[in-house]
Amino acid sequence: MKKISIMIPCYNEVENVELMAMAVTNVLQETLPNYDYEILFIDNCSRDGTRDKLEEICARDRKVKAIFNVTNFGQFNSPFYGLCQTTGDCAISLCCDFQDPVEMIPTLVREWEKGHKIVSCIKTSSKESGIIYFLRTCYYKVIKGMSSVRMIEHFTGFGLYDKSFIAILRELDDPIPFLRGIVAEYGSGFNMIEIDYEQAKRRAGKTHNNFYSLYDAAMLSFTSYTKVGLRLATFLGFICSALSLVVAFIYLIQKLTHWYDYQAGYAPLVIGVFVIGSIQLFFIGLLGEYVLNINTRVIHRPLVVEEKRINFDDEEKAAQKDESTGV
Repeated sequence: MKKISIMIPCYNEVENVELMAMAVTNVLQETLPNYDYEILFIDNCSRDGTRDKLEEICARDRKVKAIFNVTNFGQFNSPFYGLCQTTGDCAISLCCDFQDPVEMIPTLVREWEKGHKIVSCIKTSSKESGIIYFLRTCYYKVIKGMSSVRMIEHFTGFGLYDKSFIAILRELDDPIPFLRGIVAEYGSGFNMIEIDYEQAKRRAGKTHNNFYSLYDAAMLSFTSYTKVGLRLATFLGFICSALSLVVAFIYLIQKLTHWYDYQAGYAPLVIGVFVIGSIQLFFIGLLGEYVLNINTRVIHRPLVVEEKRINFDDEEKAAQKDESTGV
């Protein structure tokens, strides 16, 4: 019997975790009765009672597992690590706020059974703020045009991944993994298919996305998959230097030919200083983003440090038994 893993990252989702566990369990039991399954919640150090709820759920149902992180490891590390801890023949990543439709699970599994080892779910529309959706669209267009890898527009990570792809994720050893970029980079080798869906509104609770988290996501993809920023800094610096020399030469000629009549004043000097200074500050900041990316990779801290895991005993005992029997 094939096994399906459902991986659900969560952070301060006390109002959603129990309903999410029930919804996923009902869908799996009613529409996919011929499959074994596990539901893995990975909690990113919630402070609102989410962990207490998860412990109650895991106590009632051995098929529900949980990993508790010692601290918040960010919106990318925790889900990536959670996928790597799944044990099924395929793994499906879902958000805990019901924005990723649970009812699409059977569709994803059917496409997987047809031979598609990656099934990516693409937002064609969203019930979130229209401004946010527009800004996301602009971001995807920009990063797609600048990246050396074919990026997938409006792909958030929601989808199905075969165990062969999960094995690749485990081998990457990347301290700051960007799953969306990894799927875009390697997906063609796994017969990837894209499925459209409409993103629903968050069922309960407050969104944890803000300007900083969205900026962090944008910079991670930008510094991991593009060289355009650094190249642009070089080219623009060269162009500005050339223009500055031309303007300086023109002013010199004007002064020499109209020594007593030509009054340049301080305006050109002040404008030039501020323009060049602002360009330099922008690209120093951009360069800092690349350096920060490099620094994080060099330090190479673990993706996640676990505080506790629940209902993993059966697999661990089975693995130990296999090792002792040489299977």
